Amino acid sequence: MFKHYNIAFVGMGSIGKRHLGNVCELIKSQYDTCTIDLYRNSMSQALPPEVTALVSNQYLCREPIQKDYDMVFITNPTSMHLETTLKFRPYTKAFFIEKPVFASFEVSEDVIAKLDEIPSYVACPLRYNPVLQYVKQNIDIQKVVSVRAISSSYLPDWRPGQDYRQTYSAHADLGGGVDSDLIHEWDYLTWIFGMPTACFGVVGKYSNLEIDSNDTALYVAKNDHMSFELHLDYFGRKTQRILDIFTYDDTIQCDIIAGTATYLKEGLTLDFNSERNAFQMAEIKHFFDITEDRCTNDSNVSHGVKMLKLTKSII
Repeated sequence: MFKHYNIAFVGMGSIGKRHLGNVCELIKSQYDTCTIDLYRNSMSQALPPEVTALVSNQYLCREPIQKDYDMVFITNPTSMHLETTLKFRPYTKAFFIEKPVFASFEVSEDVIAKLDEIPSYVACPLRYNPVLQYVKQNIDIQKVVSVRAISSSYLPDWRPGQDYRQTYSAHADLGGGVDSDLIHEWDYLTWIFGMPTACFGVVGKYSNLEIDSNDTALYVAKNDHMSFELHLDYFGRKTQRILDIFTYDDTIQCDIIAGTATYLKEGLTLDFNSERNAFQMAEIKHFFDITEDRCTNDSNVSHGVKMLKLTKSII
């Protein structure tokens, strides 16, 4: 039986546009239909045609919520996530919340429990990257001695055509900062190798970028059988997203951007399709599976708050 979805998007930046397109494509592939409402902070800026073609209605965020929804996508600035989820909570059956879940981990347990009463999923798309899927499914973590991960890129190149100084990433009060922005790394590391039991971090601004948020986050951590090293920055002029895994038998270098996993001692390289939208679409499919009770929610608000704490070296 075909289904009609009532969906709301709150905010429509670059990631919101990507999710909007993927949601509509998935629903169409299922021969279902949808009505999508967009809630915006301002109507002053015209939306591109590819967005208006998919959106049925536009409303201002300060206005009352117009109807009940099957799901709400929270893709506005991180600093607004908490108030937005609380406002929409009585009007939706499920949330998809763009990472990081909130600007701060200082959220009451009552609020977390209230949001997790329904499927409230916090985005973690790197879990669906084929290189990391390979690691998750094929590497025996009991043989892992240490891992070293880096995510380095140049913030002014992130959003072509947009002044990086005006983005939320550049401003701490909007929830920006490399420690939160690149929370993907801690999420996939803990998903594959488990939570650390101790963590030490150096976080701050050290480059000449014109921002007031953190541009550097360096961590050393451990659990009962292995160690972690993690480097995050906004100033690397050549984009890198690499995971090195040191095992008893070999060192495996995983290039998440290139889509390769190389066994350095063995001299074997495996190639994977790393096209970004493929794994972002896989995440949208996973979210729909959660909302339809086909699988459990493996990235709820409680988990998202734990990841925020970890960015502050709090276990």
